[in-house]
This record gives sequence, C-alpha cells and structure tokens, in this order.
Amino acid sequence: MEHRQSVPEAPALKRRVAIQASPLNLVKISVPTDGTSLPVIISPAAHGLDPFAWAAMARQELAGLLAHHGGILFRGFEINSEVEFQRFIQAVSTDPLPYVERSSPRTAVKGNIYTSTEHPPEFPIFLHCENSYQKSWPLKIFFYCHTAPGQGGETPIADVRRILARIRPEVREVFAQKGVMYVRNFGAGAGLSWQTVFQTDDPKAVEEYCAASGIGCSWRGQDRLQTRHVRKAIRKHPVSGEDVWFNHSVFFHVSTLPADVQKMLRGVLTEDELPNNTYYGDGSEIEPAVLDELRAAYAAETVLFPWIKGDLLMLDNMLAAHGRAPFSGPRKILVGMTESCTD
Repeated sequence: MEHRQSVPEAPALKRRVAIQASPLNLVKISVPTDGTSLPVIISPAAHGLDPFAWAAMARQELAGLLAHHGGILFRGFEINSEVEFQRFIQAVSTDPLPYVERSSPRTAVKGNIYTSTEHPPEFPIFLHCENSYQKSWPLKIFFYCHTAPGQGGETPIADVRRILARIRPEVREVFAQKGVMYVRNFGAGAGLSWQTVFQTDDPKAVEEYCAASGIGCSWRGQDRLQTRHVRKAIRKHPVSGEDVWFNHSVFFHVSTLPADVQKMLRGVLTEDELPNNTYYGDGSEIEPAVLDELRAAYAAETVLFPWIKGDLLMLDNMLAAHGRAPFSGPRKILVGMTESCTD
C-alpha cells in the first residue's frame, strides 16, 4: 500500500491595505486658544519638507482648516522669493488674479504678484475684505513677508462672521435691506487717478467696464470722473452658506480717515468731490453712531501677530478682513489673490 505524505495547504495571502498618511502629520499645527478664531499656525515638523509638494498634497485638508478658521499662517517653510510665493499659491489654490478696479497704490512684482498697499507708513490701513466693493472679488488672498518690518507693520486680521455677530440686529437689517453705495471721484488731485484704477487711458474702455459692472459713471470735465454703485453689505459664503459681513462701508467712509487727512480734504473739496465715501444703498447717510459701532466691532475682533521673514498668510477673503498697522524701517509684504467670485 502506497502511503502519501499530506502536504499542508498554504495559508491564504492576506490582502494588503494601503495606509493613507495625512499630510498634516508632517507639520505642527497650533490652533488659537485665546478665544479668537484665527490664525491657525502651521510649521514643518522636521527640516527639509518640500513646501510646494506638501501644499499640493495637503490642499483638501488646508481648505477645511481655512473654511473653519478663516486664516492660516505658514511659518518656517523656507519660502524665499516672490517666485516661490507664487508656486505655493498655485499649489494650494490657482493662478493669481490681476488687480483690477483698484483702490490703493500697488506695484506689480511678478505677473499678478503685487506689493501690499503703498500708503505712507505712518498711517494705519483700516481692516477690509479685498475688493468687496466690486462685482467680482477674490475668494482667497495671500500675503508673503519678503522683508520683516523694522517696527510695527503688522497685518491685523479679523473674522468677519464674528464682526457681524457683534453688530446690533436692527443695524444689520438696515444694511441687509439697503446695501452700501460707493461714491468715488477721480481727477481732483486726491486719491488714485481713473487711469490707474481702471488700468487704461481710454475713457470709452472705462465706460464699458462700468456698464458691465453695474457702475454709474459721469465725466465732470477736465479729466474728472465720478462713479456710483450699490453692492450688498452682507453676503452668503459660496462654500459654507454662512452670512458674512462683506463690504467697504467703513473702509471708504471719510470719517475713517485720520483726523488731519479729513480736515485737509474737507478744506479743499465738497462732500460730493471726496475721493471715496459711502452711504446706505438708497443714498442716505450712514449715521455717525452706526459707523462708530462698526469700527468698534472690527477693533474687538482684531488679531495681531508679528511678521517673520518667510511667513506666508492665507486668508479666506470672505471670512477674514485684513489691514495694516503703522510701521517704521523696512517692510516688504507681497500679495496674491485667487479664485474669482462674481455677484
């Protein structure tokens, strides 16, 4: 009788499961614990992290953090030039947008990367959401610290959802119903020229832009132009659906300017000739007490942090306002904007 030795069956191969490591495991994340909402600070957990490859890999996670907090400060990523600043922007968002219908002096550095507003350093710049007075605006805005300020020069930021919550319901309701009227004058020797604002020397091109953007414009002789238009004061965020305080009602109002600048302008110009001013959407004046309340709401939510060379700040432009503190010494902050939204 033939005896066969039994051979044990080979164990079934176990199916391998890929482990998806979160790109956030490669960084250190510091969330505000002082009752504020922003910014989240993100730094590499180890030396040598490729900031561009990591940013592209972490794009979805960063979008989630940004939607919740409104602002992220990237620190220690060794971003060393405007070229690398643009690469990082493209990794987490899209190509930067051009700066159109301008309200402040800037210099193009490379492509659509610009200097931050070039107002005299001794003057503060009030908090605002970029281009909220326009028919189209960027959903994201980025700031890069090329040269850290000598003294001061912070970029104050504030969560506009929290600002909205501080405004009395009856005031919110008036703005919700009426919106904001923006009146701008060009060619009176104060503020930007219409050629700079609209980036053209052709009056016909200005008229066509205004018509397409819902802006009324009238020429007043001697190369002078006045524009008027109404925009919403409170909008819904296109992703979250949250109500956000999104306008330039305080920023452009003459009473927000430093007292000596107000006095100088009012000494040579009538109210209808001021470079910028705002009203309720029906053309009625915004009460001084309301403007004071709005400025107080911004101040209560303002967050400051010191710039360090190489810092990169990403803001959701519909969730976070930004400004500029006075400064002395050198300061070079670059700006890029992405993801156009249209009214």
